[in-house]
Amino acid sequence: MKAPLVALVLMPFWVTVHKSEEILQNKRGVNISKEETLNKSKRLTVQDSFSSEVEEEVERKDKGRQFYQRSLKILKHSKNKEDTEKAHRLLVKAAKMGNQKAMEQLASDMLFGNNVPQNVEAAVSLYEILADEGSHKGQTALGFLSSYGIGVEYSQSKALVYYTFASNGGNLISQMILGYRYWLGINVPRSCEAALIYYKKVADYIASKLEENEDKPVEKVKLMERSENLGFDTEILDWDVHQYYKFLAERGDTQIQNHSEAFKYFHKAAEKGYAQAQFQLGLMYHNGSGVKRDYKLAFHYFYLASQNGQPLAVYHLAEMYATGMGAFRSCQNAVKLYRTVCELGRWSDKFLTAHFAYQTGNVESSLVQYALLAEMGYEVAQCNSAHIMESENVKFLHREQIYSLALLLWKRAANQGNIFARVKTGDYHFYGFGIKRDYLTAAVHYNLAANQQSAQAMFNLAYMYEYGLGIPKDIHLARRWYDLAAETSPDAFIPVFLAYIRLEVMHLFTDLQLLKQMGNWKLSDLDHMLRLHWDLIVMIVIVLLLILLISSRQN
Repeated sequence: MKAPLVALVLMPFWVTVHKSEEILQNKRGVNISKEETLNKSKRLTVQDSFSSEVEEEVERKDKGRQFYQRSLKILKHSKNKEDTEKAHRLLVKAAKMGNQKAMEQLASDMLFGNNVPQNVEAAVSLYEILADEGSHKGQTALGFLSSYGIGVEYSQSKALVYYTFASNGGNLISQMILGYRYWLGINVPRSCEAALIYYKKVADYIASKLEENEDKPVEKVKLMERSENLGFDTEILDWDVHQYYKFLAERGDTQIQNHSEAFKYFHKAAEKGYAQAQFQLGLMYHNGSGVKRDYKLAFHYFYLASQNGQPLAVYHLAEMYATGMGAFRSCQNAVKLYRTVCELGRWSDKFLTAHFAYQTGNVESSLVQYALLAEMGYEVAQCNSAHIMESENVKFLHREQIYSLALLLWKRAANQGNIFARVKTGDYHFYGFGIKRDYLTAAVHYNLAANQQSAQAMFNLAYMYEYGLGIPKDIHLARRWYDLAAETSPDAFIPVFLAYIRLEVMHLFTDLQLLKQMGNWKLSDLDHMLRLHWDLIVMIVIVLLLILLISSRQN
């Protein structure tokens, strides 16, 4: 009985409480609804703002792309300095708008001094931004600059990291550099297989471009050797046959085996030494087109065509060495041939621009271009870079690093068989340029160069044997090397003649009993004097002899 009373007594309270709760909930609902409306409004405002920013970004990128394309168009048809400057201004605008290609082009122009004054510092800043954004061109550039210490800290380890990232991004220059480094073991373990992988990637691209741009084969024919029976009409007819055959082969015509005249033409032209005909025969035997497939014959004709300078034949020959198809597998031969194809890339045009820059006195621009080619493994560029470093005043290189960098380049060129570079490497060790003086190492390099018929190296070896520098003193061997130097090069006759006079004078003084009695210290003093001034003394003797000869004739 008490419970219902309690309930009745408490009922108004619960009703009041419940109503109060309902009122509060309604108020909360109103507040929540207002808050949701406010948040929704804010979200819409943010979305509108974000959408506006996206639209502005898209518009900015579109404008940047338009500026970049206009810049390229103007440069392509530029005829004067005003056009070049206008193109550069558009390029700068495009770069400021974040166009990556424009930034890459602008950085390249400033680094190499193309169309604008060279500015290494500004180029480095741009390349660092590009590298952070994942640009493989920016990464390659920083790798190159790090490998020489141009505008950045000298670091071969950083260079290798940049090259690796850029190579993974598909950069052909970095792939070629890594191929060269693995081939010779430069800051990486020497690996022919790794070099093969990198060089093949680049060679595949170059070969595809050669095939796409294939035009009428250019035969390097000397006019005086041209057959009188070969007329212009015959050449056109031969080319038509070639094009017709090529069309049928690419179409996969099942009747191609019936086109024996095409095969006869190629065979006849191949026998006369035409590279393109030899190459086409190689393709026929390789693919089994019109003839029975024969990899050995394909290899034979590809080899003949490659010897006559047909680049695609070189590429196919490399493929056969790499796979062992039609020939014994040879990683070294494959790498060398792939490398030959790689060096046909568009980057080889820098040889022309670098030479022009050097001729016009812009040595720093020339050096940067040669140095990049040297990093890619071009032997001539390595020698040119080293020569500029040691003979010209280059501002962006510290004086103390010039000799060490030049020696590095001379060594790389020497390792590729360059005789002059081998002698220069010996000179650096002989005189202690950029390295501690080491007569024995100098003699080793001179000996290697002498075996390659270098008269200068032979003369240097003779001098070292004469005085026992790094090697045992041996007058007989000194005479022998002097003789070989004179026999190898007519230019060595005068230096050898003067050296012989000095050698024989010293030998005569040594043999004189009277001089021996005067004491060894005087002989050593005379030897030292003659070594330092022998050329001057001999010239004085020759002049005196000429004066005596002229005066005797007059009398």
